Amino acid sequence: MASRNSQQESISLDTLTPQQLTAVKKQLDEEVEHLSASYSQLAAAQAKFKECLRVVQTGSVGFDREKDILVPLTNSLYVKGKLADPEHVIVDVGTGFFVEKDTKAASEFYEAKVGELEANIKDIEAIVQNKTNSLRVVEEVLRQKVLVSGAGGPQAQAQAA
Repeated sequence: MASRNSQQESISLDTLTPQQLTAVKKQLDEEVEHLSASYSQLAAAQAKFKECLRVVQTGSVGFDREKDILVPLTNSLYVKGKLADPEHVIVDVGTGFFVEKDTKAASEFYEAKVGELEANIKDIEAIVQNKTNSLRVVEEVLRQKVLVSGAGGPQAQAQAA
């Protein structure tokens, strides 16, 4: 099975029927749609980590221990609180696990996450671009086959008469 993935066969689009080309087009449309959704999710995650990085880097400097802050419990629920130690923060490291880190270590963690997501976003951008180019080629071949079959029909009838 791994050999099939690593050695994909190349088939000339000219040899496919319009029905087969339509199926290929549909599959490419679905793949582009899925990859675009993945791209959006990665971009949203990256924006979240960038915001966390910004808060860690700039937020702890100006905090007053006596001043109230809003602590997020969920995406839409916040409670009043006080920052006990501006030099240490709780970092969500994934799958519901939180770790206390100093602000420097938290910044490094978020910078690494932003970098990883940037690389993944670039990879998906390249894949989406390739799939979109393939989709355009398939659409063009399909359009030409439909035109040929449509033009060939009346010509064949005129020659037979």
